[in-house]
Amino acid sequence: MSLMNLSEKAQTLPQDLLARWNILLNYFEKQSSALVAFSGGVDSALLCAAAYAALGERMLAVTIHSPVESEKSIETARAHASQIGFPHQVIEYNDLENPGFVANPPERCYICKKARFEKLIDFGRREGFATLVEGTNADDVDDYRPGRKAVQELGIQSPLFDLGFTKTEIRALLKALDLPIWNRPSAPCFATRFPYGSPVTQEGLQQIADGEAYMQGLGFDTIRVRHLGETVKLEVDPEQFERLAAHRQSILEFFTRLGFRYITADLAGYRRGSMNEVLK
Repeated sequence: MSLMNLSEKAQTLPQDLLARWNILLNYFEKQSSALVAFSGGVDSALLCAAAYAALGERMLAVTIHSPVESEKSIETARAHASQIGFPHQVIEYNDLENPGFVANPPERCYICKKARFEKLIDFGRREGFATLVEGTNADDVDDYRPGRKAVQELGIQSPLFDLGFTKTEIRALLKALDLPIWNRPSAPCFATRFPYGSPVTQEGLQQIADGEAYMQGLGFDTIRVRHLGETVKLEVDPEQFERLAAHRQSILEFFTRLGFRYITADLAGYRRGSMNEVLK
């Protein structure tokens, strides 16, 4: 999809979505240039599309590649950039070199975001970009988000949040623009699978990545592998509990080979931010 095709497709949007798309375009048209922090998720994917439609080559999407991110996130980011044609760069960064992050306190997300965005601010200044934007949306206030504090402290812009874009609206816009990323499930970094106070380790991250890839291969679209030391807790959609029981033996064998002694399932099922429940 070229820039021209993206613009033409936008003109076929339903009136309500076209109005919202134009509001986002208007935001970017006021910027002389923009660096977009692109995680490979739906929120920043919409930002990239709108920034490119408004600014063309005066925007750049940057994706950070770290051990705490899934390879699928990087692949998805590259595929989305390739489909639309906007400039995209992947930057290597190792969160595990940050002792504060590894210690995994409740403010881990703040520590992570501050370090990452400081790196992106420096990058943007060197490359001459006037604005750095990120993908917090209006629904994100419903969960514990210490990373939001870092965004505000550093003066990074969050147009989806400021303009009131909800996740439902963001997905609807991407779908109407014929962008396959519209239905990508939420995929927070693997560090969110460790309970607060439990160190984030390379070995643990690999166990989580392998475990979630295996479960996805069994047909579990929504899966969280929670790393509790020798115990693993699996969170799946309650509607897939029967599937979980049907694959019980193979799941036991696989996670035992990964190094877990106890393999458990959360009967409450998957819910957003379950590891934050201890903070309430």
